[in-house]
Amino acid sequence: MMKLDGIHTFVAVAEAGSLSAAARRLNLSKSVVSERLVELERVLGTVLVHRTTRNLSLTEDGTAFLERASRIAREVAEAAADMAERRGTLSGPLRISAPVTFGRMHLGPALYPFVRQHPRIELTLDLDDRRVDVAADGYDAVVRHGEVGDTRLVAWPMAASRRVLVAAPAYLAQHGTPASITELEQHAGIVYTNRGAADWRFVGARGASIVRGRPGLRVNNGDMMRDAAIAGVGIALLPTFIVGEAIRSGALVSVDVGIEAAPESIYMAHPEGRRASAKLRALADCLRHAFGTPPYWDAS
Repeated sequence: MMKLDGIHTFVAVAEAGSLSAAARRLNLSKSVVSERLVELERVLGTVLVHRTTRNLSLTEDGTAFLERASRIAREVAEAAADMAERRGTLSGPLRISAPVTFGRMHLGPALYPFVRQHPRIELTLDLDDRRVDVAADGYDAVVRHGEVGDTRLVAWPMAASRRVLVAAPAYLAQHGTPASITELEQHAGIVYTNRGAADWRFVGARGASIVRGRPGLRVNNGDMMRDAAIAGVGIALLPTFIVGEAIRSGALVSVDVGIEAAPESIYMAHPEGRRASAKLRALADCLRHAFGTPPYWDAS
């Protein structure tokens, strides 16, 4: 008889790309994952996965079985969520990805009351600044800052976000304060590598402008960008949820070049075609309430 845990395990292996990664996702040992996969193959009478010491790939039968297996696993999870919702209880696993700095500074404090309120939810939060593949990496949703780049995602706005140019007073005293886009291009920039060359995008009365200045430092983390700006490395374009406190303390000052950075937002996104669970909707409501309108980091 085919077991649901075998189907769930096969889907996790296919999505994660390895037994080890699937084991971490399922919170099981690698040996248990392997045993479940072998048992499923025995019941089906076919090999679903090619295994070598370094690689893992689906067979032709595995590829054919994956589509229906994924649908079965998803529908079972949705059915369980529906039953829990009918009982007025939110329970089961919920896996979210979020950026490191926003997660540490704002998402974590907003999540802790939610976790206490719903002790039967098994929440996993992965903090990672890279753009993960929500469906392939097995996430229920991602929390992100910026624009929605993946058209396969359904995005829910959580809060508005502003980005401002900032620099240390000592840097501006030494190098001067730019007052225009043209002058800004002559300064050392602290650039967020996960966004690429077009990150410094501004919008004014004449439309959009992209600044490609001289990179003084390229880094993939907002905390380090802020700290580099405070250290006088150059000018950074950062959201106020990262630099608000540094501006209020005087460690950084905002730089006005006569044009605003393109507006962005904090959003939660889940895969298109997958019905959002009751616990995911409850989490989204919790975050909106915690962040506020306008968000508390801009309220002052």
